[in-house]
Amino acid sequence: MFQKEAIYTYLTRVKKETLIMGILNITPDSFSDGGKFHALDAALARGLQMEKEGAHIIDVGGESTRPGHQPIGADEELSRVIPVIERLSKEVNIPISIDTYKADVAKAAIKAGASIINDIWGAKKDENMGAVAAELQVPIVLMHNRMMDTYQNFLPDLMKDLKESIDIVKAKGVCDHQIILDPGIGFAKNFEQNVEVMKNLDQLCTFGYPVLLAVSKKRMIGTILDLPVEERTEGSVAAICFGVTKGVQMVRVHDVKETKRALQIMDVLLGKRGLSDG
Repeated sequence: MFQKEAIYTYLTRVKKETLIMGILNITPDSFSDGGKFHALDAALARGLQMEKEGAHIIDVGGESTRPGHQPIGADEELSRVIPVIERLSKEVNIPISIDTYKADVAKAAIKAGASIINDIWGAKKDENMGAVAAELQVPIVLMHNRMMDTYQNFLPDLMKDLKESIDIVKAKGVCDHQIILDPGIGFAKNFEQNVEVMKNLDQLCTFGYPVLLAVSKKRMIGTILDLPVEERTEGSVAAICFGVTKGVQMVRVHDVKETKRALQIMDVLLGKRGLSDG
């Protein structure tokens, strides 16, 4: 069992290795693995497998955010994620994050055993999200997203949007050491804009917060390779390795084992760790 009080000490590992957040979708309709881990036993087995393969964090989500997804209410989301978090948190020795934009779900998930909030709306969808993170003193991932995918000047607008998210949560009492940023690959961006974000990930690092890259198996990868979701592992790992060279410190992935092996190489070559670091 991971002790939530140790989460900030745990996250300092980004100085020595790239942290892997393994995706655990408790949904019937996620774009990559919808329905595979909807049952409790299957979800637990997958979580334990990802820990064994080298995941540093398990990201539990109960609502699909794929293009065209059907939103669900908080009660339905809670019924999916809470039983998994309660059981999984007792069996793994790594932290669990809750992938939600609803403050009530985040609060219940943290109390059930999660240690991190992962908000795909950057605390803009639910005005209480920042207050929950501040009250419970947990890290919060602020992902870039917006209702309209039109921009006057794409990269400056993206940076401005992220700054707004930072300001929102800090106004609610969130401290700098709690904040993690995510550029939001695949959200409110077309193919060219996703590629532009990838090429300029180092700009996000200038905020001074850890950056989480969630590019695994997304449409950008499929467009470049002209391959379906189930054949995007190698392309995802390549994009992740590129992101690490641009300063990304955390990655959110479906394929933990393959990513772990690639990042062990990257971290040594980039001088983050030595061969004796395990």
